Amino acid sequence: QVQLVESGGGLVQAGGSLRLSCVASASTFSISPMAWYRQAPGKARELVASITSASMIPKYADSVKGRFTILRDNAKKTVELHMSDLEPEDTAVYYCNTEPTLRPWQWGQGTQVTVSS
Repeated sequence: QVQLVESGGGLVQAGGSLRLSCVASASTFSISPMAWYRQAPGKARELVASITSASMIPKYADSVKGRFTILRDNAKKTVELHMSDLEPEDTAVYYCNTEPTLRPWQWGQGTQVTVSS
């Protein structure tokens, strides 16, 4: 069973930066397109960014384009989300998993990001 462990969240002021990290135990990580998602209180989980497996081509939701960067290291089985110019609207629990067209692995506990105004 695949385990996903997210970390790096915290409390930051608007305009600040955070780096999230996710470690996956999957043996197929290097061939799996990955993504970061977030879920704010009372809202559905939404896709934030995705990255292809070998070519590592990123895609971003319009709301984070230009502020967030998704990266992956297939040797370390990690995917990161570098967030800058954070806004209160970015407050959510952030999760990593496979990109939306694939069956998701078991969701991890996520990491809380709170942006104060």
